[in-house]
Amino acid sequence: MLFGGVLAFALYTSHHPRHAAPGTPAVGPVQVVQQVVQQQLQALATQDAMQAFALADNEMRTQFGSAEAFLTTVREQYPMLMHPASVLFLKPETDGSVAMQKVRLTDDDGSSWSLTYLLNRQNDNQWRISGCVVTPEGKRVLT
Repeated sequence: MLFGGVLAFALYTSHHPRHAAPGTPAVGPVQVVQQVVQQQLQALATQDAMQAFALADNEMRTQFGSAEAFLTTVREQYPMLMHPASVLFLKPETDGSVAMQKVRLTDDDGSSWSLTYLLNRQNDNQWRISGCVVTPEGKRVLT
């Protein structure tokens, strides 16, 4: 399933970690990419259409047209993203301009899903999500 619209909040980043206040760890591109995806999932969980839509890149926003259309599509076609029971972020990969963030989640029914987000760094150095591939992994049974 190609989910070409979930994710990309306007955060800050550059090729190098930003300078932080003393005692505050620097945030590099890898952490920011993960934060963007995490913020998108949080926005979906609270059904904050504007925040979720703001995380998508310009092309995705143009494709969906409005925040409400975006949220409706996610709600109807990708309900596992709305209220996952568990979420596991794997380490993102980036070359500084494009990033891939893999996420594993389990829905309320116990089904597992693999998500692969593609993010692009915009001209203003903010990361935006340009798409997400959602792949079912089936049910997990712990014994």
